[in-house]
Parts: sequence; structure tokens; C-alpha cells
Amino acid sequence: MKPSSFHIASYCRIIDNNIVKNDEVLFTEKTGDLSSFLKKAYKHMEIRYPKFFKMDTLSKLAFIAAETLLKDSVEKNTALVFSNKSSSLDTDRKHSASITDSVHPYASPAIFVYTLPNICLGEISIRHSLYSENSFFIFDEFNPRLLTDYCDSLLSTGKTEKILCGWVDVDKQEYDAFLYLIARTGVYPYTTDELTRLYRKT
Repeated sequence: MKPSSFHIASYCRIIDNNIVKNDEVLFTEKTGDLSSFLKKAYKHMEIRYPKFFKMDTLSKLAFIAAETLLKDSVEKNTALVFSNKSSSLDTDRKHSASITDSVHPYASPAIFVYTLPNICLGEISIRHSLYSENSFFIFDEFNPRLLTDYCDSLLSTGKTEKILCGWVDVDKQEYDAFLYLIARTGVYPYTTDELTRLYRKT
């Protein structure tokens, strides 16, 4: 089946302390920092996954966005194609601070393990038992055209049945997540114009 036969089954946007799925606000929290917001979202969604609290902030944000779209049903052959502009910089700073501490310099393995942005893909794969293709790209901004070109290649060669794709970025207290699920059926057309529209409207 050609990529043009696929659709956007659903999308999730997390920004400004709001979680939106398919134009519906699922959760909002007007006060608190990013860490507090993500913990409250986790509790609100009634997720039971203790490892969440050990993750870095980028992985927590990606995890919550993915959970919003994959919680009810998961095709095991779902590829993960993510992107951002900050890589793992937020965690890299924490790692650097831990080893340059003048009093107690110590390289924490718990922090070091998250000094690659694609670790969040592993966390999602473990959570949903995915053994699929996955890639993480670094762009200056959300780039639906390049993501679509890559996803089209996966779909047209039959390497995957569905793709969870999009943008997940964290830099200190600045954050933005926009993930969408590409599938054979859905309510939104799978085009770069539609992806741009959905990203900009929330």
C-alpha cells in the first residue's frame, strides 16, 4: 500500500501546561514548573509505570505524549520517528554539573544514561513492547516534509504498519511535544500541509 493511502489516526500536542489530543484538551495545569506538570499529568492519566520517575525530562515528556496516543491499543510493528532541536542538552547540562561539582564530583550513571536523545524511544519501546524501526533526528524546527519523506520510505517498503512520529523538545523550562500516529485509517489526511496546520493550531 502506498504512503498516500495512510492517514493521521490521532495526534497529541503538549505545550503551555496543556495536553491536547485531536483538538480536545485532556489535561491542563496553570501553575507549576515542567517537572510538576508532567508528574500531575502522569497521575491524572492513571498510568502505572514506576520507572517513569527515574527518566529524564525529555523522556518523561515523550512518554506522556506517546501514552496519550498508544494507551488504548498498540500495533507491535509501530515504528518511532522523533525529532527535536535541543538533542539531550537539558540532561547533558545536569551530567556536566555532576562531574564538575567542586565538593563532590561524581558522574551519576542514572543521569549519564539519558545523554542521548533517542533514549526516550527505548523507554517507549519497553513500555509498549515495540520491536520496531526507530530514529531520532535533530532539526532547527519541526520539519514535517523531511519526516514525511522518511516515514514514506518505511511505509512503502512494508517495514512497519504504523508510525508514531513528530517533535519532542526540552530545554530547561521550554518544551514542546507534537506526536502523531500514522495508520491505514484515520480522521486527518497524511500530508505535510495538514501536519503543519495541526502543529500551528495548538
